[in-house]
Amino acid sequence: MLTSVDADVIRALGDPLRLKIVTLLARETLCTTHLVEETGARQTNLSNHMKVLREAGIVETEPCGRFTYYKLKPEVLAGLSERFAELAASARTASENKRACP
Repeated sequence: MLTSVDADVIRALGDPLRLKIVTLLARETLCTTHLVEETGARQTNLSNHMKVLREAGIVETEPCGRFTYYKLKPEVLAGLSERFAELAASARTASENKRACP
């Protein structure tokens, strides 16, 4: 069953720029400078999006000198994927069930 935490993750991934950031971070750990270069977003805009992703538990930070690196937390996405797979399995079974109207 999906939880309110899952809803936060889904909401965070609902933005095209944040989805692009997650896709980039799935390939490698990147610093803010790299993410600005890769996405074309302004640093302040990117920082706001990174805050949303951090608060949703999708990414974590890794300070490195004067830079901040961002790393994807794959277990969060894997858990969400498992719960969606459970929903899909339930939907397959439920298609055979039909509640009668009064």
